[in-house]
Amino acid sequence: MTALSTSNLTVTSKDVGLRLHDLSVTYRSPGRPHVRAVAGVSLAVAPGQVVGLVGESGCGKSTLGKAAVGLLKPAAGRVTFNGRAVDTLGLKPRPSDQRGLQMVFQDPYASLNPRRRIGEQISDAVVLAGGTRERGRETARELLERVGLAAEFDDRFPHEFSGGQRQRIAIARVLAAEPSCIVADEPIAALDASAQASVANLLLDLARERNVGLLFISHDLSIVRQIADTVAVMYLGTVVESGPTAQVWDDPRHPYSKALISAVPRADGSGELPVDLPGDVPDPAFPPTGCRFHPRCPIATDACGVDEPALVEFLPERRAACSILAPALTKVG
Repeated sequence: MTALSTSNLTVTSKDVGLRLHDLSVTYRSPGRPHVRAVAGVSLAVAPGQVVGLVGESGCGKSTLGKAAVGLLKPAAGRVTFNGRAVDTLGLKPRPSDQRGLQMVFQDPYASLNPRRRIGEQISDAVVLAGGTRERGRETARELLERVGLAAEFDDRFPHEFSGGQRQRIAIARVLAAEPSCIVADEPIAALDASAQASVANLLLDLARERNVGLLFISHDLSIVRQIADTVAVMYLGTVVESGPTAQVWDDPRHPYSKALISAVPRADGSGELPVDLPGDVPDPAFPPTGCRFHPRCPIATDACGVDEPALVEFLPERRAACSILAPALTKVG
């Protein structure tokens, strides 16, 4: 196994990248039940790899993404980046060895300072790394061109751009920090349909050309199918299935994965309508006992409401959590 030397430690190739180890995140409010928004999720994003995280609204995807970059403190488990624990961010700047972990937010306008010119905002990362403001502005102009905008736009304010353009600016600002891993939290959800594919493809191209790991969080399975190498399907705080994207799409094993994929419209001329997933995601403050999906599952039995199924590896790199299917899922190793 290859060893990589850093200034303070030596890590192996197995440690490189973003790793979530049995991560749980809990929201606490006085006088109200605690909400366990993420309930024991393990996930890894290697350099150059695009990992899709999908699920309905309210399943904990965005909470997981924020905890992954240190914006939320885990209630249990841990997050590591290149072998070192990711610190929860406070008033102090992010440690220099963690600046390679960056995030693209869902709302590009809210993530930009409306009172500062975009060139200044992009150049901040260069200045924080010890560069000059002049070098930062040069980098900003170069990155604006790389994300498909004109270099002279650096002197404009965020309100002078469309939603898709602002998301490209937000991506340019992230790139100025020279990241090795990007967490993109619903980066296309706030955009119109014409901009969604172009922004998603931009992130994919950047991941490939710069060998950047990308955790792409989205409820849009059709986009994830096009850009992700692997996919994790999340339901009510847990991952219920994971594996190579093409395999999960073509042969989903968990009933929830099947329902999500069946609900995606297909332009194949068959005339078949997408199948709606019945019911709503339960209140995360009061999750069902046993399998969290069993109240909505078409194949559930009484036993599904008792025992919570484990995420079982049944083929290389493929996992699913379902008590009904467990006898047919041959555990690898």
